[in-house]
Amino acid sequence: MRQLSEADRDAIRIARDPKFSRWLEQITATGGCAHPVHLSGSTTVLDGATGEILRRYDTRDEPGERLLVRCRNRRATVCVPCSRLHAGDTFHLVRAGLLGGKSVPASVRNRPRLFITLTAPSFGPVHRTGERCRPRRNGGTCEHGRPLGCATEHAPTDHLIGQPLCPDCYDYTGHVLWHAHASKLWDRFVIDIRRRLASSAGLVQSRFAHHARLSFARVAEYQKRAAVHVHAVVRLDGPEGPADEPPPWGTADRLAHAVRASAGRVLVHTPYSLAVGELLLRWGPQLDVRPLYAEGDGPGDDAVAAYVAKYVTKGASETGAGTDHRVTTWTDIDTAPVSGHVRTLMRTCWRLGGLPEYVPLHLRTWTHTLGYRGHILTKSRAYSTTYAALRAERAQHVGHADISDAIADARWRYIGSGHTPGAALMAVGVAEDIALNREIAREEREVLR
Repeated sequence: MRQLSEADRDAIRIARDPKFSRWLEQITATGGCAHPVHLSGSTTVLDGATGEILRRYDTRDEPGERLLVRCRNRRATVCVPCSRLHAGDTFHLVRAGLLGGKSVPASVRNRPRLFITLTAPSFGPVHRTGERCRPRRNGGTCEHGRPLGCATEHAPTDHLIGQPLCPDCYDYTGHVLWHAHASKLWDRFVIDIRRRLASSAGLVQSRFAHHARLSFARVAEYQKRAAVHVHAVVRLDGPEGPADEPPPWGTADRLAHAVRASAGRVLVHTPYSLAVGELLLRWGPQLDVRPLYAEGDGPGDDAVAAYVAKYVTKGASETGAGTDHRVTTWTDIDTAPVSGHVRTLMRTCWRLGGLPEYVPLHLRTWTHTLGYRGHILTKSRAYSTTYAALRAERAQHVGHADISDAIADARWRYIGSGHTPGAALMAVGVAEDIALNREIAREEREVLR
């Protein structure tokens, strides 16, 4: 007779609990979250005018006297159910800025809109797919005696893609410091676009905000060489935002020209270091600018939103660029499940983080992301809705909206997280059932179209 595993025994224990049905309701409410947060406490909702108790909830009536809530981690490598929810919210957030909805007027679809891709500069030659990785015409070697090219036509899945041809020639310091300043480079890029638009329209640059508003949503993506590049939706509105039409001079062609000029112009200086010197950081020469049209050619609005939503759930370990968890010691870097190229980037990040001039960059804190410390997805305030608004809308949809004119007295504390082995097994089953039901519903919608 097969001996039961620890997870099976624990699952049986949970199933025999008198409050099992309520426990299962909690797991289902979290969507089968892989690492739920455990809370203890109560909420009392009072009528704002009379003080009458309208509703009271207390975890003392729950299994284990605790409430399970979603971890809300966006990374699929950490929690698949929560990453699916985050991807859905991201899709609606980006789509609303393209097509309207979620309090954004549908007229935004007819505004000047671009889908742009900005890349990091080269930090040294790396292995690439196909023809681009063949040897240079004259062959030769670098100063370390390694070939300047590679005779292999790498398949897309080849683990060598993105790895330096010569690790000793590769500018690991520049790579890390570029990551640390990438968000600042983006900020200056956006400012410069506004200035160029104003100048091209004959306006004083400081008056741009009185005539138009530039809105955007951007997502950072790691390339095979472990360098971040940026995809962004950029939209031009009137000065009041989405509900306001842009001025007559605000065209997609003028916006695209400003984007191209600014991408090649903006610079960021690193702090001066005796060990490194001062570096001038800029965007790479590869730039893609695609107008988004309400009708006709060009990438579709839904396709753009879906692309952004898909990438934002990927973890660093899934892309092969760093890890999903912070490292706290040099040993953590040595034992991280990453390539030699990424390990060297992490070591460089840790080493530079120990220099006084780079302390404000918090490089050691962000070693696991190779120095990149920006959010994966960021947007301007007027681009569209917010994650908080989407969560509130979802809560209202399932019947947990706040009562008008009510006062909530909430007293909560964190008491733990995660699942026992048996609970984890059941949570996986719940998550799979929910995913299957959504897929069936999606297929049914496709059939009805």
